[in-house]
Amino acid sequence: MVLRCGDLAAGTIGNVLSLYGIRISMVAPDAPIPGSYWGEPEAGIAGERLYLRSDTPVHSALHEACHIICMTPGRRSALNGDAGGDDQEENGVCYLQVVLAGCIPGVGRDRMFRDMDAWGYTFRLGSAADWFRHDAADARLWLRRRGLIDSADRPTWRLRGQGAEAAPIPTGANSS
Repeated sequence: MVLRCGDLAAGTIGNVLSLYGIRISMVAPDAPIPGSYWGEPEAGIAGERLYLRSDTPVHSALHEACHIICMTPGRRSALNGDAGGDDQEENGVCYLQVVLAGCIPGVGRDRMFRDMDAWGYTFRLGSAADWFRHDAADARLWLRRRGLIDSADRPTWRLRGQGAEAAPIPTGANSS
């Protein structure tokens, strides 16, 4: 069973996501979730707002929040449910979701790996943990080039396009 938003203390996810300016709207139990691409109980997104219910999986909340963080400002302003983006951005979203899980009390990276695997995320190496540890250099570099994580893999707490984009990193540079 995956970790649900209602399993965490109130405000736990919101405290971290508020550092990005992402607002959370809690939806009543069994009510439709606005902007949910996958349908209930998965998280919904519109603009810089994340819609959750207590039964929304934490991995879904973080994944959709990371779409908000990783997309261009133009796409973000028109966002309503379908984040779009390309494969590189999707990899960045998955990587950042794990990084942010490590910042949330009661979640952590290992729990996020297990929940991603249980939900059905697929990676070339077979598991989220193996992908993150051994096959995600491209995702790390994508996030660094956009100023979304620093060289130590820490979040910068900025949305993509929110200034302070990272300086170009030479091709072939060590991205660890």
